Amino acid sequence: MTAEPEFPPQPPPQRPPQPQPLTPAEEKTWATITHAVAAGAMLLSAGTIGFVVALVIYLVYRDRGPFIRAHAASAVNIQLTALIGVVICIAFFWLIFPLFLIVVIVGVAVVLHIIAALRANDGQWYDPPLTIRFVH
Repeated sequence: MTAEPEFPPQPPPQRPPQPQPLTPAEEKTWATITHAVAAGAMLLSAGTIGFVVALVIYLVYRDRGPFIRAHAASAVNIQLTALIGVVICIAFFWLIFPLFLIVVIVGVAVVLHIIAALRANDGQWYDPPLTIRFVH
């Protein structure tokens, strides 16, 4: 008969480290960067990659401060609202009018990001109009 091998006792499970809160200046900087990069990516990719940029920044920084969370959520909401509008326009691709609407939708989203970036840089809270609040 063989003896059961002895295993060392398991250490207690450790909690994952909590993210360090950002300073108010860092929150302002990241909130501004969120909107600026999302707007730039939206323009360079015809409205597709801006959502990914905004979502990644939201997921990484949402627990680091209320100001960056609010602005990153606004950026995601702007991107999702614009994406829904663009998808609806693409569904009606056989009409000429939706092509014009895609340009308008992307343009309005970029303007909202620019306004939000300026507000974030000034340290102001901003809830963009014309957007659906998917993320809070």
